[in-house]
Amino acid sequence: MGLEIERKFLVTGEFRDQAYSHSRIRQGYILTGQGKTIRIRIRDDRGYLTIKGPSNRAGLARYEFETEVSLADAQDLMRICEPGIIDKTRYLVRSGEHIFEVDEFYGDNEGLVMAEVELGSEDEPFEKPSFIGREVTGDRRFYNSHLRRNPYCLWKDSI
Repeated sequence: MGLEIERKFLVTGEFRDQAYSHSRIRQGYILTGQGKTIRIRIRDDRGYLTIKGPSNRAGLARYEFETEVSLADAQDLMRICEPGIIDKTRYLVRSGEHIFEVDEFYGDNEGLVMAEVELGSEDEPFEKPSFIGREVTGDRRFYNSHLRRNPYCLWKDSI
């Protein structure tokens, strides 16, 4: 099993000047329910199919399977997705021994910027970059699968 362990944070400071890479991502969800998702993603000119299981109680870990698919297949699969497409730019920023993936969202999620870091264990220490704000790990409002149905523009004033 591929276990994904990650922590998520809101971004409160400038990060672009620290990024060593970035890419545009569009993703849709073929199926969501009971904490499980089947997602199709187009990242620049490559396609990926991802299956995720439900998160553990802390929201830190979940099963993840991902495989690359052709761009043509990814474009076809995007047509059968549930309503709501996630559109974002992902920036990669090194911090100590880790890489933070910083997502800047567009469309109905405009204004939301989040960072996540993947870990080898739930208690693995890591260095937080200066742009990291409040932790939102386990807060389902910040899951991409939730953002496509209930976008940030509808509830951002409540946080």
